[in-house]
Amino acid sequence: AFRLLGLAAELGKRGGDVVARGYSLAGLAETGRIQGDYATVATLHEQLLAEARARGEARHTVWALEGIAQIHRNTGSLDTALEMFEEAAVLAGDADDRRGRAWALRGIADIVSLRDGATARALDLLSEAEVTCREMNLSSALAYNHKMRANVLFRAGRYEEAREVYEQALGEFRAMDEPRGEALASLGLVKARARLGRDRDATASDLDELRGRLSRIGLLNAQEMVEKAYAELGVEPAAQGERDGRR
Repeated sequence: AFRLLGLAAELGKRGGDVVARGYSLAGLAETGRIQGDYATVATLHEQLLAEARARGEARHTVWALEGIAQIHRNTGSLDTALEMFEEAAVLAGDADDRRGRAWALRGIADIVSLRDGATARALDLLSEAEVTCREMNLSSALAYNHKMRANVLFRAGRYEEAREVYEQALGEFRAMDEPRGEALASLGLVKARARLGRDRDATASDLDELRGRLSRIGLLNAQEMVEKAYAELGVEPAAQGERDGRR
């Protein structure tokens, strides 16, 4: 993806096509952010945001704001992330960018659930975004909306409900062959099942498989999430357990 987007950006530059180059650079930034390589693409996100603001392009501004907000969220700057998601939601609403607003509402829901424990508000925001996803047939956004709904329910200790929604999201990601979403929903499902009493060895095996899958995909941030899940659920990687004589 990086190679092809880099070629596209260079061709856009050679041909004087500002739009093609801009979308290609945005693709590079988003690919790096999804992978979790924040150090490499944070500056590019900021550059694209400045350019979008200067040109008055609302949709590009919303996209860049949401990308930077997600980086802040994943690196622990929740207040900054919330401010940027809220700005994106307002801009998207004013520009009739319904897709952008749906993603922004998802981001806001994530933060208020994580930071404030505001479960009811988070679920309301996700319900509002879901209406847009369904009306516009945004299958990927809808699946990620459901995955976030499951996250919110999990944080609230509503593990059975979370399990059901993780399973729903997992099915949606598999139907569209979306490996990143599938892996993230799978991780949530493993954690929900563990909280509902799944055997510790089985939980460790599930995490081992998921860690290997994420390593093959190259998703750095998601791999870190799996590593944290071992400690959160009180289990060890199978290889570690075997060395210690416990598995």
